[in-house]
Amino acid sequence: MNVHEQPLMEMAGAGEPRRGGGLGPYYEESSEERRSFFVPAVVVANLVVFVVTMYVNDCPSHRTPFGPCIAVNFLHRFSFQPLRQNPLFGPSASTLVKLGALEWIKVVRQHQGWRLVTCSWLHAGVLHLIANMLSLTFVGIRIERQFGLVRVGIIYLMSGLGGSSLSSLMIGSDISVGASGALFGVLGAMLSELITNWTIYSNRVSALLTLIFIILINLAIGILPHVDNSAHIGGFFTGFLLGFVLLMRPQIIWVEDHDVPFGSKPKPMYKAYQYILLAIALLLLLSGFVLVFVLLFRGGRLKNYCEWCHYINCVPTSRQTCID
Repeated sequence: MNVHEQPLMEMAGAGEPRRGGGLGPYYEESSEERRSFFVPAVVVANLVVFVVTMYVNDCPSHRTPFGPCIAVNFLHRFSFQPLRQNPLFGPSASTLVKLGALEWIKVVRQHQGWRLVTCSWLHAGVLHLIANMLSLTFVGIRIERQFGLVRVGIIYLMSGLGGSSLSSLMIGSDISVGASGALFGVLGAMLSELITNWTIYSNRVSALLTLIFIILINLAIGILPHVDNSAHIGGFFTGFLLGFVLLMRPQIIWVEDHDVPFGSKPKPMYKAYQYILLAIALLLLLSGFVLVFVLLFRGGRLKNYCEWCHYINCVPTSRQTCID
């Protein structure tokens, strides 16, 4: 079976949708071959933005106390900042801020709300870019082939916004860049897709446990130093709620029809619990965005309302104290 014909949760061990008479899945999307356009376009766009970022950065033209630029004889203007300054082989923080990195004071005090969008298209370095784009390619192409450009595009872009919005309430004086929030949104949508289409899949319990394990591992990585876990969490919950709204699949019920030679035809039908999940998710999604934007543009920060929320981004150890 080709990749585009596999159900979404097969990558998590769910197997194929169950088929047969009576009440079963209406799997209209699996029979139609779809090509992925959105994900490759996003990858290319991120690569182009990174090249532009390094061109603007122009390390050799700026003196730095951290040492010489990396690979300056080979890359010239596109060479990387010293590893003591940026261990990810990338630009300086000032260049990222100039091009649209997320910074609380600029969003709130200087009314640069557009940074909530642009930060998702910037990356701190080559390693950061490669990790995110490989993850997007592995997961995103499969889900786009099943659900199409529009739905996956909405999930990706809205999850990026959700991640940056929550991050802006948490980062303090730091800056934040990267597509991780959008990627976590895709993972969250995969989880809600499994839940809302629960009756379609075989081996669904093992698929659920596998997917939850993958998500928890990625969230655990987010507590490492210099990783913006709040963007991961904001993106994940945005994508999770959008999955209930956009990735709901109809079931199928067989009804008698004298015009059909065999006496019956398939009729798509959604279950009541799917509509209930959709309504709840839509309500939570809208209210969540309203709450975050109200707090943000009033100059609020989560630390003012939640004493323990800083542990989302940082776990105190002998090497870090988690002080803002």
